[in-house]
Amino acid sequence: MPQSYRIAVLGATGAVGAELLGLLAERDFPVASLKLLASARSAGDRLSFKGEEIVVEEVTDRAFDGIDLVLASAGGSVSKAWASRIVEAGAVMIDNSSAFRMDANVPLIVPEVNPQAVATHQGIIANPNCTTILMAVAVYPLHQVQSVRRIMAATYQSASGAGARAMEEVKHQSKAILAGQTPQPEVFPYPLAFNLFPHNSPLNELGYCEEEMKMVNETRKIFGVPDLRVTATCVRVPVLRAHSEAINLEFDTPFNVDQARELLSQAPGVKLVEDWQSNYFPMPIEASGQDAVLVGRIRQDISNPTGLELWLSGDQIRKGAALNAIQIAELLVAQNLVRVPEPEAVGMKG
Repeated sequence: MPQSYRIAVLGATGAVGAELLGLLAERDFPVASLKLLASARSAGDRLSFKGEEIVVEEVTDRAFDGIDLVLASAGGSVSKAWASRIVEAGAVMIDNSSAFRMDANVPLIVPEVNPQAVATHQGIIANPNCTTILMAVAVYPLHQVQSVRRIMAATYQSASGAGARAMEEVKHQSKAILAGQTPQPEVFPYPLAFNLFPHNSPLNELGYCEEEMKMVNETRKIFGVPDLRVTATCVRVPVLRAHSEAINLEFDTPFNVDQARELLSQAPGVKLVEDWQSNYFPMPIEASGQDAVLVGRIRQDISNPTGLELWLSGDQIRKGAALNAIQIAELLVAQNLVRVPEPEAVGMKG
């Protein structure tokens, strides 16, 4: 009989937590038991998994005893608070927060790009930022054929990146505006309905926000190119749950557009969406709920003979978070790497 695993979902009541539960069932992940963990205010809630009602428990010091795998999506501070306890309990944590992404001892993985990195884990594996994941899936197939020298990205990020409450806020604001009322922002600093604004994460001294620097630093780590030139402008737009990105790539020599299109049409995790006659290309409304990153509008950059342009849309909650985590878990299972790490091998920051 195939081995099955004792799973805990940390942050089970959030938007990504709900998606994790759905994907565990949908992909028939080998679950022996399932523990749902959240903050004290959510303890006692009931969530459904394969037709069974499971009571949400408050996370405590003993919550990870007897657990093999923790899927964490409760924020960086929560992940930092419980990481050592999870590893001490013998479980592997796949963490969806930014807490450990740039830790040299923690692999940062997009399964379509660097699946081999899963073998280097010391009890913690980091799930990249949503915008980084979507871009990496689309760019890496080209990078494998001809190394990309520079990436310029402009993102169009949905409300779902800020959680379930943010999605509801956009709906309420839209109704208010249509009723002639003034929209009231709570989750976001400004109204997002019928509006857009640069990503509201903290700015550094160079004028880049935290979200933009995640794309820069995480892409370098995932691709294994520490000096890769990456720049990004991240924008929040009034879309519910799928991000879009305009990507400009620069190579040493021209990259044939037809070859790029052919490569992406066969790339894992990518769905080519192009109808030039109808001006039909990836849209967030169609990417929502899909596993694949929709990629299209692939064209020569007319300002740069070695430049290539593409456009993508991908479900932020799904491939941008929960699905990528489940795919990492599937790699662990396939390679029999859900194991208790050696204590002397564990190295963590925070």
